[in-house]
Amino acid sequence: MLAKEYVPDYCRRSTLILGCGNILFGDDGFGPAVASYLLSRYPIPEDMAVVDAGTGVREILMDLALSEEKPKKLILVDAMEAGQPPGTITILSPDSLPHSKITSFSLHQVPTSLLLKELEELGKVEVILLTAQPQPFPQEVRIGLSLEVQEAVPRACEFIASQEILGL
Repeated sequence: MLAKEYVPDYCRRSTLILGCGNILFGDDGFGPAVASYLLSRYPIPEDMAVVDAGTGVREILMDLALSEEKPKKLILVDAMEAGQPPGTITILSPDSLPHSKITSFSLHQVPTSLLLKELEELGKVEVILLTAQPQPFPQEVRIGLSLEVQEAVPRACEFIASQEILGL
């Protein structure tokens, strides 16, 4: 367990929203874009944290797993291939994540999905996965979201606001 003085502040919040993804690979930057949109356009209550986790979500999830203090609700926002039209928003549970290992970083890789399941089952954290169907990820660096995924950002934020955690 993490010593109390080393517990990150986000572990102490009742709700934690993590925007996951790599902004250098097109629509993979969906999660960070949602975090930025929330922080710039919504009043964030004091007992909530919104974090642009970028590609460091596993480290944050490990902190949560090791901490005695955990949020009651964890919302992870990421781009995920689901065979839907680009920009389609999907709400998933950790149990619905694919079990296959993939080569690019993502919250749906096996080690991360197992951490999410452990947080939910053992840590009693409600885990919600908010995903958007991306265009195919580019093979080289390309900053910026496709139009379809860019339009999904405010819809994702509206869903988060509808969860009655933003006090709206």
